[in-house]
Amino acid sequence: MNFTQAVQTCFSKYADFNGTASRPEFWWFFLFCWVASMLINFFGGNFASSIFSLATLVPSLAVGARRLHDTDRSGWLQLLWFIPVIGWILLIVWLAQEGKANRYGAATEAVPT
Repeated sequence: MNFTQAVQTCFSKYADFNGTASRPEFWWFFLFCWVASMLINFFGGNFASSIFSLATLVPSLAVGARRLHDTDRSGWLQLLWFIPVIGWILLIVWLAQEGKANRYGAATEAVPT
């Protein structure tokens, strides 16, 4: 999955918390949101950046939940973002792990043989 496909997929599944999301889908969307927020903040100010962040909050939570589903974890574990350092480290490690077939669906990444 490339950058544009990932962004399109995340916006087309705006509030879909079911299923799974591959690593590239999650990380490309994360990069898009971060870069766009920085550019909007630089050129449009804090208010415009805040509006963009609010507009992408639901798709960010949805893709995060689907990514955690891909690693066979509950999407509710995103609440660990509220625990400084330890929660952040755990989530980054889990979000970077390879997907696997589980109760939420088939693995979304091809497993090399």
